[in-house]
Amino acid sequence: MHEGHEDAAPLPVEVERIGRAVLDAAFAVHRALGPGLLESVYEACLAEELRLAGLRVERQVGVPVAYGDARMDVGFRLDLLVEGSVVVEVKAIDALASIHTAQILTYLRFSDLRLGYLINFNSALLKTGLRRVVR
Repeated sequence: MHEGHEDAAPLPVEVERIGRAVLDAAFAVHRALGPGLLESVYEACLAEELRLAGLRVERQVGVPVAYGDARMDVGFRLDLLVEGSVVVEVKAIDALASIHTAQILTYLRFSDLRLGYLINFNSALLKTGLRRVVR
């Protein structure tokens, strides 16, 4: 479930706490809904579960792409940004692929954040559809 560099500096305790809350919320949503729904449904329900846990959640957050000295708003959006520090990419697909890990690493890089989660709600067991990604 962990991707990224093992020798990177440890994450701040607060970021780890938010990450645990994201996982708890994802498991609650998956228990309630199960697999087979649209990604947008899981995204909305996960955002609501996180709000109920007292966390600030932003949906579809635009992040500009830095290319050289230019910053361009080219429409790339984070599914969820939790407490301004954890990126959550929600999927409802057959299986996660390496391109999804590359996607969230890019999101982390352009948003200058370190912790992200890929969550594939279309998994029979949610733990098989989770990837924790640390930059």
